[in-house]
Amino acid sequence: MLRNTAHLKGFAIRATDGELGTVDQLYFDDKTWAIRYLVVETGGWLGGRQVLISPISVVHADWEAERLDVALTKKQVENSPNIDTHQPVSRQHEAEYYGYYGYPYYWEGPYLWGPAFFPAGLAIPTYVSREALAEKIARELTDSHLRSTEAVAGYDIEAADGEIGHVDGFIVDDEAWAIRYIEVATRNWWPGKKVLVSPAWIERVSWADSKVSVGLSREAIQNAPEYTESMPITREYENRLYFHYGRPPYWLHQVEDEPPFATSGV
Repeated sequence: MLRNTAHLKGFAIRATDGELGTVDQLYFDDKTWAIRYLVVETGGWLGGRQVLISPISVVHADWEAERLDVALTKKQVENSPNIDTHQPVSRQHEAEYYGYYGYPYYWEGPYLWGPAFFPAGLAIPTYVSREALAEKIARELTDSHLRSTEAVAGYDIEAADGEIGHVDGFIVDDEAWAIRYIEVATRNWWPGKKVLVSPAWIERVSWADSKVSVGLSREAIQNAPEYTESMPITREYENRLYFHYGRPPYWLHQVEDEPPFATSGV
């Protein structure tokens, strides 16, 4: 289902043997717009340390109880690589993190999550020797492309013919853990109206200027189906949205890109 990321803030994270803490913010990949990590405030039991939890470990989301269950123990999290969430997360830090938990790298493969389209497909840990892992980490020189949802909220949004408002939130697919829409508050032009824009329609993001440019006209955005946060986003609403903009829906690409089902001979 599609969920507003604002509702995730404060969610409890429950390990197999107790509470880990609460969700503070999310890190997403600015190339694919996939949510790569939940930044979790651990509170007193880890001295206030923040930790990263990958959606790979999420086994159940209880949206009514505002809780995510993860297939981790508190000891695993306590001993996980200490990553300073107040500094940019490097690819070597990510490689160390993935190696610790035994997850395949999401950046090695053709799909949204590397070898799988959904993070659940990476949940079975793999064993790599310490020597091989150290060698792989040392080779990871590419920069990560992680951005905080909290930092990007408030960015100006510019249409093809002028400014239209600002980023007010994000809509995430809780199966693929991908941002499907950016929530746009239209400010003074149409007071109170909010609309959704797909990351696929973004032409560029200026991180230095805190600005998102989309290849849509202000008129097209003005006449788009209105987004109401209190109402669920249905497939009927999404169809109207894509029909209005004349763009192909993301789920058509998803079907094309999904890995084939495994088969076995007898």
